[in-house]
Amino acid sequence: MNPGEEKILLSHGNGGRMMHRLIENLFLKYFENTILNEQTDAAILPTDSPGIAFTTDSFVVDPLFFPGGNIGKLAVCGTVNDLAVSGADPRYISVSFIIEEGFLMKELELIVKSLSEEARKAQVIIVTGDTKVVNQGKCDKLFINTAGIGSVRKENRLVSKAQNIQPGDLILINGTIGDHGMAVMSARESFNFKTRVVSDCASLNHLIREVLDQSSTIKFMRDPTRGGVATVLNELAGKTGLGIEIEESALPVNRGVTAMCELLGFDPLYIANEGKVLIVTNPMEGNHILEIMKKNKLGKQSAIIGRITSDHPGKVVLKTETGGRRIIDSLTGDPLPRIC
Repeated sequence: MNPGEEKILLSHGNGGRMMHRLIENLFLKYFENTILNEQTDAAILPTDSPGIAFTTDSFVVDPLFFPGGNIGKLAVCGTVNDLAVSGADPRYISVSFIIEEGFLMKELELIVKSLSEEARKAQVIIVTGDTKVVNQGKCDKLFINTAGIGSVRKENRLVSKAQNIQPGDLILINGTIGDHGMAVMSARESFNFKTRVVSDCASLNHLIREVLDQSSTIKFMRDPTRGGVATVLNELAGKTGLGIEIEESALPVNRGVTAMCELLGFDPLYIANEGKVLIVTNPMEGNHILEIMKKNKLGKQSAIIGRITSDHPGKVVLKTETGGRRIIDSLTGDPLPRIC
């Protein structure tokens, strides 16, 4: 750990620099192995079959209900997407609840129903789980933990590992950014905006499967949740040693998200998403993949937002609409806690 980091802070859970330091300097120090060291969203496990992907996640969103979803839907989407961006077809999930004494049964039923409906849409089966109830004040209403297992086809085993990325490769996203984080913030603070911001919370496995079935050129996929698009792109630049350039004019952002970010001083690039995937592919396939995604209802606002470059190695640079350039660094603070 770094000097001065004697206690866990909210920033250690934001998906940014402090969280990565915690993972690398503490968890990997004790848990280190060749599979875990890949640090992909889901671990690809060696078996006699082409492969199994395995992931786990915990959900602590505040508030539990927000425009576009709730913690139950979020738990399924987050788990399914971590598997899907790793090239896996999600099959099974576990669901465990930690519930604070006094939590309303009718609210729990709404959450469980939503979780079930999203699992059905994603075509995953809930096969096991656990329930714990703790005393009042020992838990913030409700926490959900999940684990997910998926099967990986041989040709998709490397899509989360950022191998063979070259200068000139294109970066795509399947729609607008920052929707989830701003929807949660709006629900938490009861902002009275004329434009209602709705979370993009969605399971992306069907869209991703359509892309993988129709293109063999996907070099990298990741869902930009905590820390947003900026954090994923910084991870990618650091992993490849190459530079990344993104076009501000190409970034799809809803007007409501833009207005909230301007008012509150946030940057949409750092705001969490729960229904978005970043894809890297070669320049010859960019438009083809864009067409595939736009045919899916979860990809109608897909866009090519940038490219890989040999310039400024390890850095992410935003080309602004006014012709300037600025470095997009990893998230260091915690502007929006408790969003997933």
